[in-house]
Amino acid sequence: MSSVPASPSRSSSSPPPPPAMEPDTEKDTDTDTDYTQWPPSRLISRINELEFQLKALSQSPTPTPVPTQYTNNNSNHRHSHQQRRAKKTQLLKRGAAAAAAATPRPIDPAKYSTRYIALRLAYLGQNYNGFEYHPNCPTPLPTIEEVLWRALRMARLIFPSKNTVKGNGAVEGREKEKEKEEEEEEEEEEINWEGCEYSKCGRTDKGVSAFGQVVGIRVRSNRPLVVRGKGRKEEDDKEVEMEEMVNGYSAEDDTPLGTIDSSLLDEDGGEADPLTSAFDPIKDEIPYPYILNRILPEDIRVLAWCPSPPPNFSARFSCRERQYRYFFTQPAYAPIGGLSMHVDGDTSNRPSSSPGWLDLEAMRKAARSFIGQHDFRNFCKVDPSKQITSFERRIYHAEVIELGPPRPDNRSDHNGNPLRCISNPPRICAFVVHGSAFLWHQVRQMVAILFLIGQGLESPSLVSELLDVERHPCRPLYEMADDAPLVLWDCIFSRSDDDDDPERKDALEWVYAGDRQGEIGRSGSSSSSLLSGKYGRDGLMEELWRVWRRRKMDEILMGSLLDIVAGQGRRARLGGQRSPFLDGVRKNSPQVFAGGNTAKATGSYIPVMERRTLETVEEINRRYFRGKDRELEGRAEEQQGQTI
Repeated sequence: MSSVPASPSRSSSSPPPPPAMEPDTEKDTDTDTDYTQWPPSRLISRINELEFQLKALSQSPTPTPVPTQYTNNNSNHRHSHQQRRAKKTQLLKRGAAAAAAATPRPIDPAKYSTRYIALRLAYLGQNYNGFEYHPNCPTPLPTIEEVLWRALRMARLIFPSKNTVKGNGAVEGREKEKEKEEEEEEEEEEINWEGCEYSKCGRTDKGVSAFGQVVGIRVRSNRPLVVRGKGRKEEDDKEVEMEEMVNGYSAEDDTPLGTIDSSLLDEDGGEADPLTSAFDPIKDEIPYPYILNRILPEDIRVLAWCPSPPPNFSARFSCRERQYRYFFTQPAYAPIGGLSMHVDGDTSNRPSSSPGWLDLEAMRKAARSFIGQHDFRNFCKVDPSKQITSFERRIYHAEVIELGPPRPDNRSDHNGNPLRCISNPPRICAFVVHGSAFLWHQVRQMVAILFLIGQGLESPSLVSELLDVERHPCRPLYEMADDAPLVLWDCIFSRSDDDDDPERKDALEWVYAGDRQGEIGRSGSSSSSLLSGKYGRDGLMEELWRVWRRRKMDEILMGSLLDIVAGQGRRARLGGQRSPFLDGVRKNSPQVFAGGNTAKATGSYIPVMERRTLETVEEINRRYFRGKDRELEGRAEEQQGQTI
C-alpha cells in the first residue's frame, strides 16, 4: 500500500505523530487491502495512522497530512487528493451540524404534561393587521395572533390537535414524521388552535396597540409525568432540556421528562408522589415570558403569566371590564403661529376658536354622557355577518384627562425669541373609557364625536342625541378616529359577576417578568437567570428601553427642528389682539381633526345630525341574510348543472 510523505511543517496544536512502523518484508501495493493477511505489527501501525488522521481532522480546520514511512512515485498526487477529500468531509460535517441546529427537532407530546395558563401581552400595533387571524383571508401585514402562534410552536409550548397523539400516546413511526417534516418545510404550517383551549380577551383592529391583552391557553409544563415501566430522568438531563427550551426548542429524548420509576406507583397505579409533591408550580415551571420574549419581535412582549386561572376560565367571557385609552395632544395638530403664540405657555388661555386647540372642558362634559348602559348602535360599525341584534353596552367610567403639564422654560433663540416647541412641549391628553364590552370600532367612533365637540364644531349635547336610538335609529355618516393612538390598556377579571360592583378588581394572580428572582427551584439551581427576565442584559426593561430610546431620539430631533423653524423669520403672535392673518386662515381653510397627525381640510362643515344616515341595523342584517341566501341558491344551481 503506497504512503504519503510526511509534511515538513506541522501546527503546534496538532497531536504527535504515531510511532514509526517497522518495515515489512511483504510488498506494499495499492491493491493490498486484505487486512487478514497483514502481520500484527503492520495492523497496529495502520490503526495508529487512522487514529492520528481522525484527531487531526477534528482539531485543525486545515487537515494535517498523515505522516508515514511508505512512499512511491504518486505521493504528491495522493497527498493533495487526501487533503481535498478531508476538507470536503469537514465541510459536510459543518453543514450538517448547522442544519441540525437551525431545524427544531421533533417532539412527542405524549412525553410531556400540560397545564392551562393565562398570558398577559403588550404590543405596538402599527406593524400588524390587528390581533385576530382570519384563515383564507390574506392580509398585507401579519396579525398578532399569527406571530404569537408561531412563537409558541417554535418554543414547542403548544400541541395543536392535528399534531397531538391519540389513544395511548403511541407514535406512528419515524418515517411518517420525516415525511410530515418535509411537507411542513415545503408548505408553511397552517395556524391551528384546536386542542389548545385558546381564548382571547380583546380583538383589536389594525394599528391598535394593547398593554393588557390577555389570552388563555394550554401549554407544555415541566410537571413530572407518570408513565409505567419507565425510569426517572436524571437531573442533568433536566438541565439540558431547560437550556434547549430557553433557546426556543426542546430536546428529543426517548425518556419522558421527569418520569417516575414504576416502583414509586401504588397498587392502584396511582402516584405515590415523592416527586410531584415537591414540584413548585412557579419556581420549577418553564419560564414562559422569558422564553417567548426571546422569540417574539421587539414590539410584542409577554408581561406576565397566571399559573392557575379559575375553573372554566375564558379570556373572552370571563372578562368583566375592558379599559381603553385614546391619546392625543393639546394642541391636537400644528396650530397656526405655533406654540410660541402663547408666550406664557398656558394652553388654557388659548384664543377663542384658535385652529388646532381643543376645548377640553366641553369634551369632558360630553364624555360624562357615555356613562351608564346605553344602546351604542350610532357609535359603532355594524358587522352583518355576526347578525348582532343587541347593541346595549355598559360604560363604567369615561373622562378626558391631562397626563402632565408642560415644564416652564424661558430659554430663547439667538434673536431673543422664546423656544416653546420642545422646551415647552404640547400637553399629552387621553380619553379614558372603561366598559363591560365594546362593539366593533366603538371607542374610535366615540372619540371622533368628542373631537368634533372639542373643536367647537358640535355641542356636547350631540352625545345624548346619538344615544337616543328611538329618535335616531340610523347612524349619521361621520369619520372614525385614527387607529394609532388607541390602546387596550387593561382587562379586568373580577371575582364578582355583578356589573354594579364598584371595585371590579382583577382577581387573577399574575407572575410578572422579574418576580421571584433568585429563588431556588426543585433542581437546587438558582432560577434567577430564567425567571428574572426584567432587568439586566436582554431583560424586558432593556428591550423596551431600546425601542423607547430609538423613538425618543426621533422625537427630539424633529422637536429641535420645529424649534429652529419656529424661531426663524416672521412669527405670528397674538398678544391678546385679533390677527387679520389668522382670521383669514380660519375663514378660508376650515380643518377637521380626527386623531391623526394632521387635520383634514374640508369645505363648509355640515353638522352631524344633518348628514345622510345609514340604513337601520335590522335592514342591514336582512340585506346581508338575503344576499347569503342568493349565494347559496346560486351554488346549488351550479352543482346541479355539473351533475347533469
